[in-house]
Amino acid sequence: MGADPSLRELATLVSRPDGRLDLARAALTIARWEYPALEVDAYLERLDGLARGVDGSRRSTDPLGRLHRLREYLFVEQGFVGNREDYYDPRNSFLNDVLDRRQGIPITLSLVLIEVGKRLGLAVEGIGLPGHFIAGARLDDSQIFLDPFNGGALLTPESCEKLVGRVLGRKVTLTDEHYAPVSGRQLLGRMLANLKAIYWQRQAWDKVVGAIDRLLVLDSKAAGEWRDRGIAWSNMGEIQRSLADWERYLTEFPNTKDHEAVKGHLRKARQKLAQLN
Repeated sequence: MGADPSLRELATLVSRPDGRLDLARAALTIARWEYPALEVDAYLERLDGLARGVDGSRRSTDPLGRLHRLREYLFVEQGFVGNREDYYDPRNSFLNDVLDRRQGIPITLSLVLIEVGKRLGLAVEGIGLPGHFIAGARLDDSQIFLDPFNGGALLTPESCEKLVGRVLGRKVTLTDEHYAPVSGRQLLGRMLANLKAIYWQRQAWDKVVGAIDRLLVLDSKAAGEWRDRGIAWSNMGEIQRSLADWERYLTEFPNTKDHEAVKGHLRKARQKLAQLN
């Protein structure tokens, strides 16, 4: 697990069953990768403070009224907003930055809504629609969909289809499966996958390795992460490490479609290593 204490802390947190996973603490522990001195408890208190600010008399308010008050407080009074100007800024994926800057991407703004809602006794869940992350609030037997990236707007199934269609550039029909809530581990994995993609695009290979390290903590059987970390190591000139990851990929996941291509990478890496020696 290396010398990074935040990696060990994340492993401890996500070892708990999903119902007992402290999602905000885990997200802030991921942020400690980028901000080693980050005080996690201070940001948890920030979430507590947002909940206190929603409505001091919330206990006497019905759940629907509490939900509407939550939307108004976060997205109007506190000004949480989707970062359209710089969507791929890595800070949009770190919960501390989202709380400090009051802006983020769909998944992290949904996380704020989920965590503040939880503190108000509301059952808010993350929903990973194709191409766009939203939140769903369960009230009695009904489910209300919200779009935190767009000011907490209320969504119907029809408007969800239109939203996803705009993102994907084609007509989309959503089924009940699309509206299934994601687990805490899945939400954290999607946040890390966003960071991995951003850093990959920037060719910031050390950051790619950091993101993949955490993705493998969430799921050590994620075959593609072993392959991709090998690529990142190779691009950093860490040939021994790339060999180790590719060998593990080929051994543990022998039926992948790119098996032969990765074997080719492995041969070239071994030849390069032989030349260096």
